[in-house]
Amino acid sequence: MPSQSNSQSSSPYTPYKIISSGTNSQGNKYDNRSQPCGKAYHYSNLDGSYFYRNGNNSTYYNNGQGSSTYTAPNGNVTKK
Repeated sequence: MPSQSNSQSSSPYTPYKIISSGTNSQGNKYDNRSQPCGKAYHYSNLDGSYFYRNGNNSTYYNNGQGSSTYTAPNGNVTKK
């Protein structure tokens, strides 16, 4: 599962560097990141949902209401 903070641990996701960030016209925040495994993207919405696309092509989506979906680099999907 992707890290949500800039950590000193060694993983495909951390440490990461935020390349650019901003807020779109709907008030949702986003950033582009550089991770050990490649370029990544993150956004968080006002409704509490958030999404990661990681440098290894895995994705993680949390709907902000307790449900989440992780898609591994090989395409395997895990829902909670």
